[in-house]
Amino acid sequence: MSQKDASARSWLASQPPGVAVELTATRVAGVALADSGGSRVVTAHAIEPLSPGVLTPGLNAANVHEEGALVSAIRAVLTSLGGRTRKVALVLPDSIAKVSLVRFEKVPAKAADLEQLIRWQMRKAAPFRIEDAQLAYEAGVELPGGGREYLVTVVRRDIVQSYERACEAAGVQAGLIDLASFNQINAVLASGESPGDWLLVNVASDYATLAVVRGGDVVFFRNRSSAGEAELADLVHQTAMYHEDRLGGGGFSRVVLAGLSALGADTERFRLSLEERMGATVEPIDFRPAAELRNRITVSPDLCDILAAPIGILLRERVSRGARVRAAASGVA
Repeated sequence: MSQKDASARSWLASQPPGVAVELTATRVAGVALADSGGSRVVTAHAIEPLSPGVLTPGLNAANVHEEGALVSAIRAVLTSLGGRTRKVALVLPDSIAKVSLVRFEKVPAKAADLEQLIRWQMRKAAPFRIEDAQLAYEAGVELPGGGREYLVTVVRRDIVQSYERACEAAGVQAGLIDLASFNQINAVLASGESPGDWLLVNVASDYATLAVVRGGDVVFFRNRSSAGEAELADLVHQTAMYHEDRLGGGGFSRVVLAGLSALGADTERFRLSLEERMGATVEPIDFRPAAELRNRITVSPDLCDILAAPIGILLRERVSRGARVRAAASGVA
């Protein structure tokens, strides 16, 4: 990562990465993706569990507590993937970042002025000094009269660096860093167009994220610490009401559920209860329309779910700009 704040767009000038690693509180997951005859193929994948307490993702406190254990898990995943890469795309939990949607009725003509304006706005929203933060932003929906909304991500720089150090100790450089839900969205969008607004529900072991996507833009993003099933259902319902009342929505065209492994045996019951409550189809996340598995190997829904975000970050550099979610192209490094 460059020490200066930068959008992940800088990666577009170089060859897209072929390997991605995702770190969560409970595991390290990795995938290798290759282009083959106009298609994308997952050539290898690996998962290593993490013991409780090795990694506790958070917004404003130390995240990595047992660096040696984390490095060993990353190294094991890379070895299973082939161990020949020196640069990877890194996916981190949503809970390490403050994500905001910021609106400007008038957008400054100069990029430097726009960044300063965004920094000033985020100074009030971030629970840490903006001078200590890594900041990235991406243009979102246009507003009447020439304004625009921006999706802004800020993360404490020392927290990002702790993850980078673990990767470097495992023998690789994290050249592109981004958040899990952004790249689950990328995986969905790369798999085909979704008419109308749709909702992502991402349930991790220690947090839940709800995101509303309109075309290629995130128009709503909410992250909450781990919630019970009833509280999560209420959050989904509140999001649907906000979408209808404040975002001019008329219901969701689809609801995509990620986090099957976190939900465990209750997945199907929870999915059906959401369908009944939302009046819309609730489907498990599935990257396979956009990325085949080598030899067309059949994967379980749990595995498909675990690999969606790391595959999404690799797909975002390979699909056309129109099909890639613009908001999710705003990486943290």
